[in-house]
Amino acid sequence: MSAAFVYLASNSPRRRELLMQIGVPFRVVGVDIDEAALPQETPDAYVLRLAAAKAGAGWRQTAGDAPVLGADTAVVLDGRILGKPADEADCVRMLAALSDRTHHVLTAVAVHAAGGTAARLCRSEVDFRALDAAQCRQYWHTAEPCDKAGGYAIQGLAAVFVRGLRGSYSGVVGLPLFETAELLMAAGVPGWRRA
Repeated sequence: MSAAFVYLASNSPRRRELLMQIGVPFRVVGVDIDEAALPQETPDAYVLRLAAAKAGAGWRQTAGDAPVLGADTAVVLDGRILGKPADEADCVRMLAALSDRTHHVLTAVAVHAAGGTAARLCRSEVDFRALDAAQCRQYWHTAEPCDKAGGYAIQGLAAVFVRGLRGSYSGVVGLPLFETAELLMAAGVPGWRRA
């Protein structure tokens, strides 16, 4: 069975840009789910659960005329998820923790269709160069890190912090295109077309 498009259960402009990059026709559906981690939940389980929950919530909001794509990204350091910074001090603290270290970025992607939900996990390692407090504060004042997991955007100004990357660049941005394309092909959603 073929679907003419996919619903994207995300308001992220980055995820929209990545789907457009690979020519996937999509329509955005807004979802609101509780993103709090469960007690003892691992970061892998957390992002997989949220991606599936977003896809499922989108499916319930639509007429079921197309699959729904959901995704979630977490920046993980020493087994702990670094969320979106609450304020400047929180952002500076996060960036100082990431400074001159390697951290993981986990992005789960899920597609919900008539047959149920299929999901994939993408794990990447990002090496940061050493950062001083002044650089971290200066970056905060660009406004870029305000709504970003881990307090930075690899596709933006924070690219100068990244010494190395092992894994998926698009996964670190927020939507791993290899895994996404595989799930969408399995769901019958075409790619390489104008969205």
